Amino acid sequence: MNNGALQCPLPLSCGTEIAIGHGGGGRLTEELVDGIFRKAFANPSLECRHDGAVLTVGGARLAFTTDAHVVSPLFFPGGDIGKVAVHGTVNDLAMCGARPLWMSAGFILEEGLPMETLRRVAASMAEAASQSGVVIVTGDTKVVERGKGDGLYVTTAGVGLVDHWLNIGPAAIEEGDAVILSGDIGRHGMAVMAVREGLEFESPIESDCAPLVAPVMALVSRGVEVHCLRDLTRGGLATALVELAEARGLAIALHERAVPVSEPVRGACEILGLDPMYVANEGRFICLVPEAEVGRALDVLARTAPGGRPVVIGRVGGPPIGEVTLRTVSGADRILSRLSGEQLPRIC
Repeated sequence: MNNGALQCPLPLSCGTEIAIGHGGGGRLTEELVDGIFRKAFANPSLECRHDGAVLTVGGARLAFTTDAHVVSPLFFPGGDIGKVAVHGTVNDLAMCGARPLWMSAGFILEEGLPMETLRRVAASMAEAASQSGVVIVTGDTKVVERGKGDGLYVTTAGVGLVDHWLNIGPAAIEEGDAVILSGDIGRHGMAVMAVREGLEFESPIESDCAPLVAPVMALVSRGVEVHCLRDLTRGGLATALVELAEARGLAIALHERAVPVSEPVRGACEILGLDPMYVANEGRFICLVPEAEVGRALDVLARTAPGGRPVVIGRVGGPPIGEVTLRTVSGADRILSRLSGEQLPRIC
């Protein structure tokens, strides 16, 4: 390891300036969003607290989302910043139950960035867009002085069509819903960390970066009554579940033994003192459905979702409102909450 390279950001900010933890999806991000953005831009669509906004235009329902990508390093096993940019955007649309149609891409380039690096990223984005069934139709480019851009940042926005009757989102979650996880967790964050810190593990870890459109569209086309979907990016599985529990005002109970973590990821997390429940993913999601739909949902996901065998990891319950509990392997109950800072900064 590099001397002093693995450092945890301070868990609390002084409140007068941005800290690295504000970008981690945890408690500081929540404070930033609630304290500044939701107050400044208050409207009903924002209050849905979903991965995108579903808007009605001329009788059609369209999903709209936007994202920014600051991955460091730009290339890592299983992906790169371009692949993450496309898949991250189409996956947010898919979590709204939408079929992605169009994307925009904005590039902030640092003076001195090799042209070949930009060509590689653009080619990766084109391939990911083709794989996802989305078309990049517009964009923008800006250049900043050497030393002020960290190579390359990418911003994206996407539009998709919701062509079914379901209203997929936190508001649709009901008591008794099953929580289905599409595959094993923690691959993306650990793949990026390994390259960033020059770590070598006995079994190499590749990012799970993948589009999630196909499994979601398969669930919809089979008529599965999907209540809510959420992809597990920054903050990982735990943060996604806490967000949903708080947004809906219901409790969620999980079983640690049911959550799949590959041995290489588990071993890497143990070495680095990280909790895989909070490690980012880029090709995994949770699906909340009524108990009666569990069999059909598992069957569809087993045939369409990346990441191996989908599993039921918990249920939605009543009080305590907004709380997520994890029944550990030892049989104790652990409360999952948002992290104050950030385990792994700059991973998406």
